[in-house]
Amino acid sequence: MVQPEKFQFAIDRGGTFTDIFSRCPGGKIRVMKLLSEDPANYQDAPTEGIRRILEEETGMQLPRDRLIDTSRIDWIRMGTTVATNALLERKGERVALVITKGFKDLLHIGNQSRPKIFDLEIVMPEVLYEEVIEVDERVVLQQDGCQLPKQPGLETGLGATGERVEVWKAVNMSQLKGQLMGILLRGIQSLAVVLLHSYIWPHHEKQIGDLAKQLGFKHISLSSEVMPMIRAVPRGYTACADAYLTPCIKKYLNGFCAGFQDSLKDYPLTASPPPNGRGMLGVDWVGQGTSTDVSRYAGEYEHVFEATTAGITIQAPQLDVNTVAAGGGSILSFRSGLFVVGPESAGAHPGPTCYRKGGPLTITDANLCLGRLLPDYFPKIFGATEDQPLWKEGALNELQKVAEQVNAFLFDQSQGDEENGRGQSQMTAEEVALGFVRVANESMCRPIRALTQAKGHDTLRHVLACFGGAGGQHACAIARSLGMKTVFIHKYGSILSAYGMALADVVHEAQEPCNAVYEGASYSFLDERIDVLEKQCVDALRAQGFSRCQISTEAFLHLRYDRTDCALMCSGSSHPPQSSCDSCRHGDFRAVFTSRYMKEFGFIIPERPIIVDDIRVRGCAKSAIKKEQKMTCSGREPRVETVVKCYFDEGYLDTAVYLLEDLSCDHTIPGPAIIIDKNSTILVEADCIAGVTQLGDIQITIGSGKPQIVGPKLDTIQLSIFSHRFMSIAEQMGRILQRTAISTNIKERLDFSCALFGPTGGLVSNAPHIPVHLGAMQKTVQFQINHLGDDLKEGDVILSNHPSAGGSHLPDLTVITPVFRKGVSHAVFFVASRGHHADIGGITPGSMPPHSKLLQEEGAVFISFKLVKDGVFQEEAVTEALMAPAQIPGSSGTRNLHDNLSDLRAQVAANQKGIQLVNELIDVYGLDVVQAYMAHIQNNAEVAVKEMLKKFAHRCQQRDGQLEVHAEDYMDDGTPIRLKVKINEAEGTAVFDFTGTGHEVFGNCNAPRAITLSALIYCLRCMVGQDIPLNQGCLAPVKIIIPKGSILDPSADAAVVGGNVLTSQRVVDVIFKAFEVCAASQGCMNNITFGNERVGYYETVAGGSGAGPHWDGRGGVHTHMTNTRITDPEILEKRYPVILKRFELNHGSGGQGHHPGGDGVIRELLFRERVVLSVLTERRAFCPYGLNGGKPGARGLNLLIQADGRTINLGAKTSVIVSAGDTFLLLTPGGGGWGWDEDVTASCENLPRSEPVKQRSGVSFPERGSVFEYRLSQESV
Repeated sequence: MVQPEKFQFAIDRGGTFTDIFSRCPGGKIRVMKLLSEDPANYQDAPTEGIRRILEEETGMQLPRDRLIDTSRIDWIRMGTTVATNALLERKGERVALVITKGFKDLLHIGNQSRPKIFDLEIVMPEVLYEEVIEVDERVVLQQDGCQLPKQPGLETGLGATGERVEVWKAVNMSQLKGQLMGILLRGIQSLAVVLLHSYIWPHHEKQIGDLAKQLGFKHISLSSEVMPMIRAVPRGYTACADAYLTPCIKKYLNGFCAGFQDSLKDYPLTASPPPNGRGMLGVDWVGQGTSTDVSRYAGEYEHVFEATTAGITIQAPQLDVNTVAAGGGSILSFRSGLFVVGPESAGAHPGPTCYRKGGPLTITDANLCLGRLLPDYFPKIFGATEDQPLWKEGALNELQKVAEQVNAFLFDQSQGDEENGRGQSQMTAEEVALGFVRVANESMCRPIRALTQAKGHDTLRHVLACFGGAGGQHACAIARSLGMKTVFIHKYGSILSAYGMALADVVHEAQEPCNAVYEGASYSFLDERIDVLEKQCVDALRAQGFSRCQISTEAFLHLRYDRTDCALMCSGSSHPPQSSCDSCRHGDFRAVFTSRYMKEFGFIIPERPIIVDDIRVRGCAKSAIKKEQKMTCSGREPRVETVVKCYFDEGYLDTAVYLLEDLSCDHTIPGPAIIIDKNSTILVEADCIAGVTQLGDIQITIGSGKPQIVGPKLDTIQLSIFSHRFMSIAEQMGRILQRTAISTNIKERLDFSCALFGPTGGLVSNAPHIPVHLGAMQKTVQFQINHLGDDLKEGDVILSNHPSAGGSHLPDLTVITPVFRKGVSHAVFFVASRGHHADIGGITPGSMPPHSKLLQEEGAVFISFKLVKDGVFQEEAVTEALMAPAQIPGSSGTRNLHDNLSDLRAQVAANQKGIQLVNELIDVYGLDVVQAYMAHIQNNAEVAVKEMLKKFAHRCQQRDGQLEVHAEDYMDDGTPIRLKVKINEAEGTAVFDFTGTGHEVFGNCNAPRAITLSALIYCLRCMVGQDIPLNQGCLAPVKIIIPKGSILDPSADAAVVGGNVLTSQRVVDVIFKAFEVCAASQGCMNNITFGNERVGYYETVAGGSGAGPHWDGRGGVHTHMTNTRITDPEILEKRYPVILKRFELNHGSGGQGHHPGGDGVIRELLFRERVVLSVLTERRAFCPYGLNGGKPGARGLNLLIQADGRTINLGAKTSVIVSAGDTFLLLTPGGGGWGWDEDVTASCENLPRSEPVKQRSGVSFPERGSVFEYRLSQESV
């Protein structure tokens, strides 16, 4: 191997530490770790690291106040979190946004969903711009069926994708010039330009960019250049992020370069493939970090092309790195019987308790107390004077306090139990510490399972590669839990990001939008465009000094089936081209797409055309591979540095300590053992064996471990672990359902829930947390148990959707499967999946008619239908049932039978996955233990709700001595919903009595009883204010009285579609009003449907959220029982016969108050064809209430503006035929305000409201990655 003649530096500048990897002349390797911020000693950590290494290796003095001589430096590579930190802390460049008129608030509204569905204070990242200029320009796509009259002299043109566009209005450059000059005068010099359809017609953006450049703007980000992909919202976020961050990066780099005598150049190196060609899961666990990163590699990198960072969705190719809340700095707590790890973190300041800066208890403290971290091998840099060792005694004291809480809880739970009571064993501080570590490990396993199984991979067939300062402490336990047999820890694992910089390729990517069908007629066009993009990449890399022989290119097509949104970025490199008539010459992209689609989703749709959305080329420049030198065998036994006591399940064990620098490739280390290098600690657990590879890396073979005996008696550690296990079952069921379903509603909108139930039908776990599904499925399962009795047998699967059988509304079809065990006569568990089917018949397409009066008008009805009988899918019978509504005059059977049957099969498959996972859990622990922990988990939720009710009752007593509260509100037709809540303070129980609520209505706003239960569980969870298991235990302390025949418990034939989407919101309003939690939110989902014989569309539209005692309401967001994302404006106009003229906040519609309510929105649709428009809305007559002096929010309004200028108020619920040229103007309600002046607000502190739990001290972590995006999508329906 040729040794470098100069110094080579690879640097990872993180938020806390800066890691430096240097290859010195002669091949010597230097590794250094510095604090990223240490102004008392140096201005810039990377510069300081380079200076120190040069000084130490050359022996020459290099004063900090002099420029560094670059003659000894070959190259410097650096990765930095400067941009990420600027985004998180909102410390980027001042930016102005230029956007199409009518859309000034588009990026504020975003996709209209809220990030945390149970947080009443809706906290969303602020937009990155501070000024907005609306440009009165408009470009629309031509549509063949458009019935609008042609405008004379209209400019048309061919867009970048080959689609024709119409320029309805050009940019008024003189008017814009004055607006831009005003922005410059206010000191803003960075500009983001986002115009609708600029991805296909960039001319207007380029005109604006040229003008801004002439005027003197220093940075201009055109969305059509930054990321030319369809969807205005993420493209707009990307352009804003570029305008906001690029100046910061340039400023930092200029400052860095200023420390050297001349400019620096970048030369690439290449990385080596993983061992044995197996899949590899990478886990980066930072010692005091806020989080852990998880990624997967199996011969090629897994990329995502859109990701959310710090609340900003950015369209850019990046590795799929999933960040989860389980870093070494994750804060530990014990709440309501559960061991809780994170999501808050201690960060670097104050850091864990053991850092001696008053920080909270963390995972790092737990590992220290277990003997897995050795203070003698840590630098003495802690405490106020930064010269103290890690503080084990302080960490032990904090753990002892938690142990006392745990023991007190266990004692309280065992009262009255003669067998388990007085003899309840006490937990020691070490047992508590080990419990937290095990819970942290289990919380790590959930996203790893999701990351692999979501794409059809098996964790058992992977190697676990750990890096980061704390990864080695948890690697063995995580691998064993996941069934993995091998752990791989690189010798530079503690600074692997810096080392990776030294091996990284230099990449340049080029992309353009497309709208071609992947077929023979388009192959030559696609090849031609790929060649153009390929040349761009090669030219860009050659400009950086690379020769053509160092550059390789890879072509990608972004493909999807027609009429779906699930696009896959496919590389042709793995499938060579077929003949010219069968594929492009750059690869057989059809084969790649269908292969990946089958693997990820379990089926293909051969009859559907494949659409090319984008063309992308990645150019990669490589240098010659420089391999590490192999080690030589030592020929002697490994030297034991010392022996320490380390705590495991068996108690304290003698644990040998080794120094990595003393180990050789012929050494094997049996566990338990600790291997230490300069920056990390590796724990080799008992029954595991560590070896050293020829390159000096650590490879650990995982043993089976000693089986842990778990009994049915409550163990709080196992309680937390079983909570994760039960949730994981529901989550994995959801993954199977999403993979195997075919409809857009389930596959892409993720409008479904999967759940696990006990033998009596009580809810155990539910995922995802769709508010309107919470608790509702429990009633469905319990109905079937009571209705079928002994007729429910193994091999049966039940289908139900009837409101009297626990259904919500008819399109939500619930599939229930019993879980049987050999030797047990009855079902031991039940699994169920509920999915929203796009159509099941009825009087209108979509099965959500705004004017239905009877249940039978809303579609097919199933009370207790055996979908599978004796293991046979009853296709003929279910088809007949789905077509049955056609027998009713004016009604139709299902309009999409194929999707119905496919999705029902997917629901059956999801349930089967649940059965498999339940049985595996029983195989490990035994039926008695699993069912015992089912009860313990349900009891845990009960305890949390009781604690909340007791606190509320105590505040009531303090205020006026009353333990009874009342509230009422009204539907728009005047129907009252009345609630009286009576609380027992001593027991923590309550009676929710809806007596006095209005009668069933002759319409569809009747809400089945299950809807009220779901709304109540949602409200209780919000008022508890912390993560708790959502199961039947939530309702255990609550008695619910609902009068029969009322709007909340209607007759069996009552229409209910509006009850699910509208009345549920009013129930929430009434409950929160009784508890005086917050002002009313918009109280409506604003259901809008339009369509004709050719096309159909459905959306729900955001409004304002209610203000609370400590927060302002949020405008343009969905609230409470819904969280549906809205279709991007460009997708809407491309696929449907409408033009979106406006989508912005209705400023001033939020109720006034000391804390004002959030604003509703204005949404204006111009129709291009004759369609039927249906609206199903509320809060058009009664305003959303304010509280404690706050004013109510504005009512909503539905207007139809006909082409001749006539304006008609459509009312709250109607269907109407609209013609081309007609406009629908929707104004959604605002949220109510809270408090009116300081005196009123101050008095609010004494009100009997359930205050949201104050956020624990610590730093929130920036969760990200495909698993995070999936969860957000699940909770956004």
